[in-house]
This record gives sequence, structure tokens and C-alpha cells, in this order.
Amino acid sequence: MKTVYHALVLNLHQPAGNLEELLAQQPSEAHEILRAMDRIPRMLWGYEDVGRVHLALSGTLLETLSRPDFQQQTYGIVKCGDLLWHLQNQRTIQILGTDYYHAVLPLIPAADWEAQAGRWLGIARHLFWRSNFNGFWPPEMGFCMEMIPLLKRHGYRYVLVDSNHVEPLTAMPWEEIRYRPHMARHDGEEIVVVVRDRELSDAQEAGTDPGWFMREVHERTKFCAFPPLVTTCTDGENGGWFRNPVPQSNYWGALYQPLLELARRGETEIRPTFIDDYLDQHGAHGEVRVRTGAWNTGWHNGEGFTQWTGSPAQRDALKRVAETSQVLHAAFGKLGTTGQDQGESGRQLAEAQWRILRAETGCNFFWGEAWLPRCHRDLGAAWAILNNV
Repeated sequence: MKTVYHALVLNLHQPAGNLEELLAQQPSEAHEILRAMDRIPRMLWGYEDVGRVHLALSGTLLETLSRPDFQQQTYGIVKCGDLLWHLQNQRTIQILGTDYYHAVLPLIPAADWEAQAGRWLGIARHLFWRSNFNGFWPPEMGFCMEMIPLLKRHGYRYVLVDSNHVEPLTAMPWEEIRYRPHMARHDGEEIVVVVRDRELSDAQEAGTDPGWFMREVHERTKFCAFPPLVTTCTDGENGGWFRNPVPQSNYWGALYQPLLELARRGETEIRPTFIDDYLDQHGAHGEVRVRTGAWNTGWHNGEGFTQWTGSPAQRDALKRVAETSQVLHAAFGKLGTTGQDQGESGRQLAEAQWRILRAETGCNFFWGEAWLPRCHRDLGAAWAILNNV
């Protein structure tokens, strides 16, 4: 029996203040979200020999979970401190890097990429007691080739991309494009790209059973003349499939744990793996180019970022983000630094900066125009500071 390696990736994100708002207004939903996240490490207990999960947690979620007042508020629902501790179990969980405010990086000014990525590293290094994170999760899988130098600068080994945007520059068949890591290059830098299988990820999100999953993986990889890496990526706390507390009816009890039991007994060709372990053993092959785009949402296929830019109001808000960011960086330039140790002006510019970064949160644009006021509130506060400076 050949081996088909499977990399499971789950994204966890909550915008700043969202869990607090839900606890006050829709407590049952907040409880479902918190318990869905708390369930992840617990469902892997006893499967340290075979369980392998990659988690990407936004900076705003990490900030919320680590705040003492929030931990006190949720005591009796979930012990957030214990959750953060359990996520450090590197036998079953590998933490992926991302950006702090879950911004769709290709849609925001490139001048802000450094702060978004750097701030996430700051909080993650503190909470997870490590300095390096090898994999990068682009929020909403929003990727463009221009991000490669940034990712290399921050020490990332690989980045996850959606299968529909990968174009081979080295001749290779369909199954090799999708089930083998490749190299992508831009501006003198190169990084490994790991390709998400869009259709299998859709099934992971919607709900399926081990039999279907194994058959589908087999059919998709049966012509691979190399050890295939099947990568599935979805949110990990959204939707009834992940929030359902009944083990036999949720992702963990109905699909993943039975799959682990089969893998443990050698009764399936599927072998869960960390992406780093696969790369160490099998490497990356061929060169690709990744078209600018995102993953598929419930309404759009990710091309053109229509989910986030479909209306004039969304595009106007993004334009205002760019204009505000440009003024901020011009002000930083006049100080000759990023504002550190520059007295009151530097302090005020730093205050304006985090508001701009928070305004760039992808959720502000994802829900059509419903959350755009949140973006404009932060931009308005930033402009008040900038005008004063």
C-alpha cells in the first residue's frame, strides 16, 4: 500500500472585540465558538502518534484569549489559559504564522505588511514560547507573489496557497501541480508553496465520512509517481460541523478520529503529517507562479477578491485605508523612524498606526457593507490623531 500524506490546516480568527460582543448579545454563539476551539487539542489527546494539525490563529484572537479580564469573563465556559497551554503540544499541533489583524494582504498597502506580520510574531513568540514559525497562513488565502520577500524576511519556509491559482512554470501533470510542494520566486527571493486542494477542503468544511474521504483521496492521487501531499484547509470554529458538541456528529468524532484509528492500524493509505516533516523527507519540486487571489467563499471563487471589493462602498473604504496609510508613513518619514523614542509625536503616530491596521481587518469588508462602519471608525480616529500631529 502506497502512502498518501495528509496535511490538515485549520484557521481560527475572531475580530477585535467580537467575542466580547457575542458574549453580551448572543452568548450561545460565543459559547459554541469557544468550545469549538477548546475541542481541538482535546480531540487529539491519545493520538500523539498519528494526529497532526496545523493551526493559524489571528493576532486579535490570541490577544483576546490571553487577556486576564476575558479569561475571567469566560471562566466556566472555557479555560482560555489552559487552551493556550494545550496548543503548545508540538507532538500534535504546529502553529502557523499569519498577520495580526487578519488583513487580506494583497488588498492593503504593502507598506503595512511589515507591521501586520511583525505584530503577529510579537504576540505569538510570547504566548507559544518559540522564536520561529515555519509556515505562513495568508488570511483568506489571499496571496500575491509580491509577498514572498516579506515572508522570507520573517523566516518562513513555506506559504499555503489555493489550488485554483497555481500556474506551473515547470512542465508537470495535474496531480503533481496539486499534490506536491513547489518553489515560487519573486524579486530575488524564493519560498516553498504548499497547495490546498479546494474540493477536498470544501468537503472538510461541509461534512463527510472517512470512507468517502479515503476513496476520493485515492482516486485523486492514484497516478502520482511521487509521494503525494494532500492539503486540506478550512476554518476550524465556524459552521455546525465544527461547532457541534456531539462527538459522533462533528468533524473530530465523525471524520478525523476514525481516520486516525485507521491510520494507526495501517488500514488506510492516508498518513497525517506535518508539512515540515514532509518537506524534510521529500522536499519541493518544480517552479510555479501563483496568481493573485483568495480561497473560495460561499459566494465567490476568490478571483478578483470580489467578496471584499464587490461594491463601490467596499472599494471606497479600501481607498480611504490606502490614503490614510500613506499619510501615516509620510509622517513617520518626517520623524526619521517608525516613531519609537520620538517623544509625544512618535507615541501619537503609533496610536494612529494600530487603528489603521485594525481598520484593515478582512472581516470589515467580507460581509458586504455591514461592517464597513467599523473600518471608518478606526480610520476616523486615526485621522484625528494625524491631524493633531
